[in-house]
Amino acid sequence: MIDALFEYQFLQNALICSVLASVVCGLIGVIIVEKKLVMLSGGIAHTSYGGVGLGYLAGFEPIIGAFLFSVLAAFGIGAINRRGGTRSDVVIGLFWSLGMALGTLFIALTPGYPPEITSYLFGSILSVTTTDLWLTTVFTAVVLLVIVMLFNHWKAYLFDEEFAAIIGMRTAVLDYLLLVLVALTVVVLIRVAGIILVLALLTAPAAIAGMLFPRLKQRMAAAVAIGCVLCVAGLWISYSLDIASGACIVILSVSCYFACRAARAAYLRRKRKKAGRRAEV
Repeated sequence: MIDALFEYQFLQNALICSVLASVVCGLIGVIIVEKKLVMLSGGIAHTSYGGVGLGYLAGFEPIIGAFLFSVLAAFGIGAINRRGGTRSDVVIGLFWSLGMALGTLFIALTPGYPPEITSYLFGSILSVTTTDLWLTTVFTAVVLLVIVMLFNHWKAYLFDEEFAAIIGMRTAVLDYLLLVLVALTVVVLIRVAGIILVLALLTAPAAIAGMLFPRLKQRMAAAVAIGCVLCVAGLWISYSLDIASGACIVILSVSCYFACRAARAAYLRRKRKKAGRRAEV
């Protein structure tokens, strides 16, 4: 693959895209895992399918439609949740279903032959175009800039939201901003893992990092590094075996998570046994 990397542009695009995706996975993934917003992120991701379908129907770039629908879903879910009166899982499920239904409807109404939407549903990092790469770069830069500039705000917001509100932070603004960042992250990951598989790639590196490091900055850095290794390794395996890249990356990510979880559980058991023996002595 290394020789082919210097020869084929599509492999270079795929490698760059995987690194960019790892950055947003590490930064946003840690936050949504800590705030227990995994299913909300899934709702935003699946709602974006409506934008993909609208892009095909109206004749513009589907990834832009996915971004618009993701942002609208983020604001919609956030506004309904903050007003209360409705369980968040109900709202997420309705947005989830509505996005998929609208996407299916728009694609069915598209004139001519049905478009190829498999890459948007399950990912196809090897088919990333230069336009996709530029959009991914811009979205990744925005996410990175917002996280770095407001890092202390995010730290207070994550670990003690009430304290953050008391000292004058606008937690409502941070709520909506986080949802928009999740929407941007979903758009970045669509070409890597697809709408259906995006949750695994968004959460697995962050969850693994959470087992290893206690501090937020350490977790984010570790999640970025772990995501990069998983994406590049999955890309290499998919290219070598000629199998679906998105599925390969996700399977590898989930397998690594459960392996780390099992190793951590075994380590804690041994640690408790040693502590018990010392207590008996």
